[in-house]
Amino acid sequence: MKGLTVTRRSLLLGAGGAAVSPAVATTYKRVMTEHVVVVGAGVFGAWTAHHLQQQGHQVTLVDAHGPAHSRASSGGESRLTRAAYGKDAIYTRMARDSLPQWQALSAVSGLPILHQCGILFFFPTEEPYVGESIAAHKEFGLRTEVLDQAEMARRFPMIDFAGIRVGLYEPDFGALMARRSVQTLVERFVRAGGAYAKGAATPPTGPDGRLAQVRLANGEALAADRFVFALGPWFPKLFPDVIGERILPTRQEVFYFATPPGDRRFLPKAMPGWADFNGGDIFYGFPDLEGRGAKFAHDQHGVAVDPDTQDRRPTAAALDEIIAYRDRRFPSLRGAQLTGAEVCQYENSSNGDFLIDLHPRWSNVLLLGGGSGHGFKHGPEVGRYAAARLMGAAAPEPRFGLATKSATHKREVH
Repeated sequence: MKGLTVTRRSLLLGAGGAAVSPAVATTYKRVMTEHVVVVGAGVFGAWTAHHLQQQGHQVTLVDAHGPAHSRASSGGESRLTRAAYGKDAIYTRMARDSLPQWQALSAVSGLPILHQCGILFFFPTEEPYVGESIAAHKEFGLRTEVLDQAEMARRFPMIDFAGIRVGLYEPDFGALMARRSVQTLVERFVRAGGAYAKGAATPPTGPDGRLAQVRLANGEALAADRFVFALGPWFPKLFPDVIGERILPTRQEVFYFATPPGDRRFLPKAMPGWADFNGGDIFYGFPDLEGRGAKFAHDQHGVAVDPDTQDRRPTAAALDEIIAYRDRRFPSLRGAQLTGAEVCQYENSSNGDFLIDLHPRWSNVLLLGGGSGHGFKHGPEVGRYAAARLMGAAAPEPRFGLATKSATHKREVH
């Protein structure tokens, strides 16, 4: 991809060898160092802490359970990274600009973070999403291949494309190892001089104007010049009045299946990450990454949950639904052994757009969340923009504003 050629030497630009792409490093203007506390060490919080650190600020990163822990929306094995977003070209650009930063982190991580296996979207009709995605890819200089049914069947024989008319293939994207990437980023942040503390934040209080400190459940107070709250599904608990039902955690189940012994068709070099638009009822999945098995999920919002108390056991109904889909679209996996299952959550904003906005009462507090099931891939650019927004170096993006979020949920971003 044009503009994405990097070398290991060029990646080690931050203090202590913190991974950052040259393009990102040159965008910063050095400012007077401030102390910033970032609450939440998921993908959004970790990348924001990284970018603030690269600007020269003193940063303390706090999390109740640890980076990308098993209850977080950033936990788990893998996430797709792709640039097809139909009319929502803002996310196409963010995915494009995030990709070299993921490549940089992967280059210094030891174990792979980015598996560049490509992404295949396929559709039963040539709906507007297809043409809009192609136009956005052309605008941003992204490689995209438009495939017919016969070509998809030839190149990806592990999938039955019956009823499919058109596909979009993005060869430069693929799968991110979710937990590994966030933990690697935080480890490098600490090595470069950042502070990390394990602790549960309590709902912040104080007079209007500027927040002075955040208190942890153990009584410790963390004072700072500015604060970022990247709380994922815990936003409604810490900010019940400001956030309330504008962000809604929902239950999501994913399943892994063993591939046939010796069958190389399901390895990342042969099989892409994929999404079947299925007339609007989207299923998606991954190749067999690092021996875990082929991963399947239904991109449909589950029931609303509490991230602290929800039952993490998979349901028979969800498994039956996935098996029925798997057997229809991946016939060589019929009867495949279930090798694993995970129950996580989306943290949905009301419309699917991110929340990156200042607190209405405290001018030195940034609210950062609303990943809505598609946010992980954008972590690097979300962090870059959030750091700039916090410091007053970036204009507000209306789509990320608190005012555009409501208690009525209707996802518009796919």
